Amino acid sequence: MPQGDEIAGKESAAEARVLVWDLPTRLFHWLIVVLVVVCVVTGKLGLDWMDTHMLSGYGVLSLVLFRLLWGLVGGHHARFASFVRGPAVVARHTAGLLKKDTPAHLGHNPLGGWSVMAMLGALLLQASSGLFANDDIFTEGPLYPLVSKAVSDMLTRIHRWNADVIIALVAIHVLAILFYLVVKRENLIKPMIDGRKQWRGSAPTDDSNLWAAAVIAGICAGVVFMTVRYAPVYLR
Repeated sequence: MPQGDEIAGKESAAEARVLVWDLPTRLFHWLIVVLVVVCVVTGKLGLDWMDTHMLSGYGVLSLVLFRLLWGLVGGHHARFASFVRGPAVVARHTAGLLKKDTPAHLGHNPLGGWSVMAMLGALLLQASSGLFANDDIFTEGPLYPLVSKAVSDMLTRIHRWNADVIIALVAIHVLAILFYLVVKRENLIKPMIDGRKQWRGSAPTDDSNLWAAAVIAGICAGVVFMTVRYAPVYLR
């Protein structure tokens, strides 16, 4: 029997457009796209662009913290519990990707779920390591004074290497979208814009709370601001 959001595509129920991605999840997705592009470009340009690079990095950190919390209390399909599956399920899904009768998934499929977790982990590592990084010339992260030069240099190397990991993950993400569009005939972009997807069969009711999302987003942004603004002063 299909489990969770999975359905074998043999249901007799009429097809309908159902809400999959709540507004906070969609806003997070597109804002993180913009900020990651800004971070990568300004990081490559360096020098006069480092202030913009650091500000966009704070934005990335705020968004990732929000998404981690929203993955616990957000709408059904935004919650990690709805799409993070064990290795056996992921292996079965991956092995059947090229089959015509593979089950469809209303939300993230098992492989896509872990790609989300990998991206969140990489972005969290990138943004947090950048707080302590330095370029040995003009720029130091806001928390640089809290660690030794050796630790800062180590985190700087991680920050640089991990940037390539993020670029690779983004490339894989884009290729996966193209694979589903061309091979599986499934458009994954449109639902991330309007939130809705054509679906045959029953679907979980979206239960996200926009006020809760706004409060969580504000708290995350406030924590990041207070950390970069006051931690170097009071924890030094």
